[in-house]
Amino acid sequence: MTTESFRPEKKITTFYPPQRTLMGPGPSDTHPRVLSALARPTLGHLDPVFTDMMEELKGLLRYVFQTTNLLTFPVSGPGSVGMEMCFVNMIVPGDKVVVCRNGVFGGRMIENVERCGGIPLVVEDKWGDPVDPQKVEDMLKKNPDAKIVAFVHAETSTGVQSDARTIAQIARKHDCLTIMDTVTSLGGTPVYMDAWDIDAIYSGSQKCLSCPPGLSPVSFSERVVDLVRNRTEKVHSWFMDISLLLGYWGASRTYHHTAPTNSLYGLHESLVILYEEGLERSWARHRRNHEALKAGLKTLGIEYVVAELYRLPQLNSVYVPAGVDEKEVRRRLLDSYNLEIGAGLGDFAGKIWRFGLMGNSSRLENVIFCLDALEHVLIDMGVKVDRGTASSAAHQYYAANPVLV
Repeated sequence: MTTESFRPEKKITTFYPPQRTLMGPGPSDTHPRVLSALARPTLGHLDPVFTDMMEELKGLLRYVFQTTNLLTFPVSGPGSVGMEMCFVNMIVPGDKVVVCRNGVFGGRMIENVERCGGIPLVVEDKWGDPVDPQKVEDMLKKNPDAKIVAFVHAETSTGVQSDARTIAQIARKHDCLTIMDTVTSLGGTPVYMDAWDIDAIYSGSQKCLSCPPGLSPVSFSERVVDLVRNRTEKVHSWFMDISLLLGYWGASRTYHHTAPTNSLYGLHESLVILYEEGLERSWARHRRNHEALKAGLKTLGIEYVVAELYRLPQLNSVYVPAGVDEKEVRRRLLDSYNLEIGAGLGDFAGKIWRFGLMGNSSRLENVIFCLDALEHVLIDMGVKVDRGTASSAAHQYYAANPVLV
């Protein structure tokens, strides 16, 4: 047997992906400046020039999270790794953890608690509804020995946003630490880590930060740092032990793992873009494009899943019109228009579509393109809608609501 015996039968050449417009639940379109940054020369992860950039990255993340926490950095891995880092560092076997579940990602938090040996105390809310703070209060009253409250700020599977400030206030009143998922909210809607008194927070690079997937920004309060330092047993993950990572992301720059240098260039550039735009302007841009999309979808008879007060502007979940093959619509949008939108998950599988307006995907031209493409596909499938009204409604909204300078 020779080396040629293992050669793939199919001839494989360089991969060139098609140019899609990404308007699903993530990832979002990568900003051209970020793509350029990814292609820059690779440096060693202990190179002094690279470590200078790491300091800038930490400062930019503090700005985006609105925190002064020293332990703020990007984890090498997707948002799921950031989630696991929070739980594996903060939980010891036997700890009671209140977990709020109103969608898929609250369920993943429960899984993390169980794998860490903790005891999940589940606060259930209907998919599409925000977390009910009163239920959190009631659960903590029944379990005064609970240690942590964990919740998803922006539930990607449903497009609903919960009241982070109130939940955190309740947790603090009962002497509990908090873990908050901001994978979909960071950069798209307000996140105030310090003002809301959040202890541990994680996000992802691939949504409102306009960066490819693969990095998870995290931040930890001093309360969490003290908790980890005072653990009597080792954290049940070597790679995600923040006491070890402090050596690399802290002042000493000791070797921990080979950091993904080019990916970090990309995240740095994406955060520079957000810094240049300004958080308030970014939040306003996401809101404005959401309102224009909503105006267009209304003309097509498409209704939202989430009540208006709790809707995420960057993740629009809508019911599929009666009699429409939702999978076929998504297939035609992808095949004919190179446009990706998202399907429903879990309880909403086959029932909803999810339109993402995140980061670089949150643009006027994308809103208009999406509405026109969806309208054409629905008409081709025999749905009776008035041609041209969807994009016209969006244009009217834009004209009546100019960009704030």
